[in-house]
Amino acid sequence: MSLFSTLGTGYSGLSAAEVATATTGHNIANANTEGYTRQRVITKASTPLRTIPGDVGQGVKVDQIVRIHDEYVYSRLKDSSNRLSHDDYMQQTLNEVAKQFPDLQDLGVAQDLTNYFNSWNDLASNSNSGSQKIALVQSASTLAANVNSTRDTLRNLQNSINDQLKTNIDEINSMGKQIVDINKNIAKVESVKGNHANDLRDQRDKLELTMSKMLDVSAFKSQLTTQNTVDANATDQGRDYHLNIAGNSFVDGFSFHPLVIDNSGNASNYYSIYSQSQDGTRYDITDHINGGKIGAMLDIRGRIIDKNSNGGFPSDGKLQGYIDDLDTFANSLIVQTNNIYAKSASKEMISPAHENLKDNSALVDSDLNVQKGSFDLVMYDNNGVEVGRKTITINGLTTMNDNTLGDSIEKQINSNSDDNSDNNSTNDISDYFNASYDPSGVFSITPDPDHKNEGYSISFEDNGTNFPGAIGISQFFTGDSAKNIAVKSTYTEDPSKMQGYKAPVSGNNDVANDMVQLQYDKVDFYRANGTTNNDTLNGFYSFVTTNIATDGESAGREKETSQALFNTVQSEFASISGVSTDEELTNLIKFQTAYGANAKVITTVDRMLNTLLGIKQ
Repeated sequence: MSLFSTLGTGYSGLSAAEVATATTGHNIANANTEGYTRQRVITKASTPLRTIPGDVGQGVKVDQIVRIHDEYVYSRLKDSSNRLSHDDYMQQTLNEVAKQFPDLQDLGVAQDLTNYFNSWNDLASNSNSGSQKIALVQSASTLAANVNSTRDTLRNLQNSINDQLKTNIDEINSMGKQIVDINKNIAKVESVKGNHANDLRDQRDKLELTMSKMLDVSAFKSQLTTQNTVDANATDQGRDYHLNIAGNSFVDGFSFHPLVIDNSGNASNYYSIYSQSQDGTRYDITDHINGGKIGAMLDIRGRIIDKNSNGGFPSDGKLQGYIDDLDTFANSLIVQTNNIYAKSASKEMISPAHENLKDNSALVDSDLNVQKGSFDLVMYDNNGVEVGRKTITINGLTTMNDNTLGDSIEKQINSNSDDNSDNNSTNDISDYFNASYDPSGVFSITPDPDHKNEGYSISFEDNGTNFPGAIGISQFFTGDSAKNIAVKSTYTEDPSKMQGYKAPVSGNNDVANDMVQLQYDKVDFYRANGTTNNDTLNGFYSFVTTNIATDGESAGREKETSQALFNTVQSEFASISGVSTDEELTNLIKFQTAYGANAKVITTVDRMLNTLLGIKQ
């Protein structure tokens, strides 16, 4: 034991105080740095000098500089951030959707539908009025245009989310690469036993937290270590690090397996997300990504994509559900309107082409939603008198013109029958009109060449099959969905050509009256999810808009709940890992005092040495 060893003891205290002061200053400097975790210096007594009277201390040494981090609370912070980000994006997007349905303010499609039926009511009072026909065509065109526009707005929002999806997946991959680089640097720093790469770990945690806001990630780390001597809440992870997305490896220590986002071969250009193994094998994980902003995007845009169906658009998702319901509404409006309009007698009737309706396919199995039952074919003479009626039956095997398993539509219409009960086989419907279904999918009822100038006309009266409206044998509206609903161009070009009568005589307004009644009748709506709603046209549209409003309100409530949870966890995390400037300033005074005291020890030893040297002289 000597004065020089005592001098070393003072110096060790001086050095420890310097490190503690520097660490405290580092904390204060980063008090507002996002993701920074406060650090503490752990000191321990140097190995003492063993003497007969007892151990003589030789000062202090810095053992470690650790960060005050609780991995358990941090995990809860990631989870709450994930949920909040998901709910926040859902709320914002669904509120944007709700703005496209301003029906509570007497605007939008609901009001257009009311105006449309009011125009039919006006026409019913004077079925020959040219001005009423013009007004009807205008209100019908406005209704169709606004249905088109609303659907286009929803699709554009869906397309925008799809584009954002790629940007966000690219960002996820970028952060994955950064984490791998940080892992390498952490390994270098901590290869020296006792070293802690605190700032690098903070950077990695910040990236991990950011990723959790975008999608659900699972981090697996080696056993936690505690530092109860510094803080009871300090629990940090070891050196191993694995990050999984949807159960697939994303970061494995120093290895990185990027997500692949691809839309090749998909007509909609909608992306699917894949995890790719080292041998190039891809696994579609689109349906397994949950939570966060990306999870919300997929919940809204849709996840399940089959490039061979639905034009490559999703079969699920909030927006796709709204689009599908709007298509269902438009389809029922088209079919029911055309069903009634087919009652108006015409010299001939020709449907649009149905490319997907094969001549040997059962009608009830087609996507036209034709039902089992019957419809009547009615023939009028040139005075508007009914002179023939034939009932056509549709069962589970009825086709357009294949008679293998039963009489087809074409065969039933063209069959020789006594349609006016006069026992005369030469003046029935089949004598004056011919039905045909050609390979292009066009169904037509045309005059027999031998009788085409005799003034007979034909009409359809449906008894629940939807066949006339579904096949479009006589159209007021063209199209089959909200995407392409439109008033038939013949009537937009010349409204006077449209008909409000049933029998072709002046003053008959039966079709117009039936159109007015349609707004009160309950009809079937065949939804894309396989369910059937029976409601009025206004009722089903209200059902659609109510769903949208309810989804928006529900998203708002869920966001409030997740915000409250996040605030609680964030406060707990900040109380453990956040920097308190008051606490740090107190520590600064303590370390400054320690530095001064150790400096005093050195000064005292210096004086003692001088005294000793003076005695020698």
